[in-house]
Amino acid sequence: MTTVVSGIRPTGYLHLGNYFGALRNFIKMQDENECYFFIADYHSLTTHPNNKDLKFNVKNVLIDYIAAGLDPEKATLYVQSAVPEVCELSLLLSMNAYVGELQRVPSFKEKVRRQPDNVNAGLLTYPVLMAADILLHRADKVPVGKDQEQHLELTRDFALRFNRLYKTEFFKLPVAYNFGNSLVKIPGLDGSTKMSKSDNEGSCIYLSDDPKTIQKKVMKAVSDSGPTEPHQEKPQPIENLFQLMSAVSSAETLQYFEEQYDSCQIRYGDMKKQLAADMIAFTAPIYERIQELRGNDDYLKKVMRDGADKARESARKTVKAVREIIGLD
Repeated sequence: MTTVVSGIRPTGYLHLGNYFGALRNFIKMQDENECYFFIADYHSLTTHPNNKDLKFNVKNVLIDYIAAGLDPEKATLYVQSAVPEVCELSLLLSMNAYVGELQRVPSFKEKVRRQPDNVNAGLLTYPVLMAADILLHRADKVPVGKDQEQHLELTRDFALRFNRLYKTEFFKLPVAYNFGNSLVKIPGLDGSTKMSKSDNEGSCIYLSDDPKTIQKKVMKAVSDSGPTEPHQEKPQPIENLFQLMSAVSSAETLQYFEEQYDSCQIRYGDMKKQLAADMIAFTAPIYERIQELRGNDDYLKKVMRDGADKARESARKTVKAVREIIGLD
């Protein structure tokens, strides 16, 4: 069976972009693969989050994961810091990771530029810890976005370097999990091309948003005065509205508003009302499940405990083997 590993930083609630970008595919993957999905709280420490916020965010991400459809009985869901073996493997891998190659990582350069007063060692060694997350379970495939492709390439480099150094084939060389045409790009309500909470909280529709909040956000979405010529090309904010509608509305609804736009008869107020109603209907089962889970701490603790036990069972085997290969047994 193929082993798949993926993690998400606990930076707040999950939104529709997260759902269509990864979560929906994770739900499919858990039926056909051995999946490890973790909440990367160690990774989030590079930004020095408030300890109360960190605990709050970890819990909410776990709730959103489960409510969206990840099944703890099918996949292993765990919190990264509950599996200390990842730290030991990260340390061992770091002995064969070179400062120069870590400094050349584009995401490191970008973070140095954006936060010059917080260039900590964790930022530099971020790819090593990420590699440890993946290699800890000897993953075959890793779902990654474009911004993480080089980190996966470094993971392969570290694995290959370890194998060559110790004359072994212990570590697999994981490859990117390609979802192909099943990925749906979800833009922001503010006219941006990507729904992102780091840019504008109001541009996101969170899985945990109540109906009134969704309606309010959608009605404030950026639009314009409308087309002046038939079949006029859509500006980005209007294209965003149609992309969002294509994700949550019926084909008939989308076609109706496409025709209204092409004939210069579109009323954006009507379109937004329909879009809000369809978003509310789409997220309703997830929203209801989130409300149930928020009041069930015993169940959430059990999921975290059971997930950590399963993850540690896999992790211990890997670290034990690595120690023996290196000569630390």
